[in-house]
Amino acid sequence: MMEENPNDFKFGFNVGAENWNGRLAMIGFIAALLTEILSGQGVLHFWGLL
Repeated sequence: MMEENPNDFKFGFNVGAENWNGRLAMIGFIAALLTEILSGQGVLHFWGLL
């Protein structure tokens, strides 16, 4: 019996989707932090939304 790889991409609600969601959230958080550090203003100000 073969176990499923949790890193495989499959459509729908599954363990792999939760892993990818967490990884992309971490990348987005780091991108927001770097935007604030490098530009000196918040993300919403940087995009002109505030």
